[in-house]
Amino acid sequence: MQLKKLLVVIDPTSKDKQPSLDRASLVASRTGATLELLICDYNSALEDGFFTDRGAQQRARTALLGERLDWLEALAAPLREKGIQTTCKVRWGKPLYDEIIAHVKESAPDLVFRNATTHGTLQRLLFNNTSWQLIRRCPAPLWLVRDGDWRGQTVATAVDPVHSADKPASLDHRLIQASLELEKSGMQSLYVHSYNPLPKTLVLEAELVLAYDDYLAEAEQRHKDAFSELFTQYPIKPAQQHLLKGVPEESIPRFVEENKVDLLVMGAISRGSLENALIGNTAERVLENSDCDLLVIKPA
Repeated sequence: MQLKKLLVVIDPTSKDKQPSLDRASLVASRTGATLELLICDYNSALEDGFFTDRGAQQRARTALLGERLDWLEALAAPLREKGIQTTCKVRWGKPLYDEIIAHVKESAPDLVFRNATTHGTLQRLLFNNTSWQLIRRCPAPLWLVRDGDWRGQTVATAVDPVHSADKPASLDHRLIQASLELEKSGMQSLYVHSYNPLPKTLVLEAELVLAYDDYLAEAEQRHKDAFSELFTQYPIKPAQQHLLKGVPEESIPRFVEENKVDLLVMGAISRGSLENALIGNTAERVLENSDCDLLVIKPA
């Protein structure tokens, strides 16, 4: 992952705070990347016949987009004064995530920033949340930004060297390379792998029950060896590698809190739409439980 062109999705409903812009401008100032500010907007009153005069309807839509563009230019002005090359773009259409994805395909940014928002389980199950849709479908790496103070010091990268979640081996290397690139912006890197051995209460065969301690030791060693082997070709020290025991959606957020992680890097793969609708994937569950920014990267 390079950090040359950053796309920032601006929330048109929030005039006071734009955490994604704050984060992207900080990264741009550290790396020399360019910024593109994007607003995707839609108002059904300008589409469903509220205006009997189609010309008036088009003029009203154009005026609204013009106001949005003027606002983006106002946001861009102080960035340009700091020497950050910044462009602005507005789009009209729905759903919002489709417009964002279409623009990502056209613009080909290295990284997309967007505010992360908290939504109820029902909304997530019904695919009504833009963040969940972008996690699954955005073709570029996606940085979801939490509101609040951000130190920008520590990035933790969650890898899966035994591919227990059916992730391709190449994805771990993409995550590591992204983390190493972020180090150039002044962040310190940690690497985590969480494994969850089968609980003894779920072991049904008598022989396995008797040998459960051996199973635990073998499982730990297998994950430890795979975890260590993953980093042999990188300048990553053992002190940066952390093997966690437990389900990822519990152990990783706990690690994030204990180590004051500012950004968590995770891989995500899209399976069938029905499975995603009913279950979600690990990145989504970790996002719900982690109080930090999340960078989601998919296989090439």
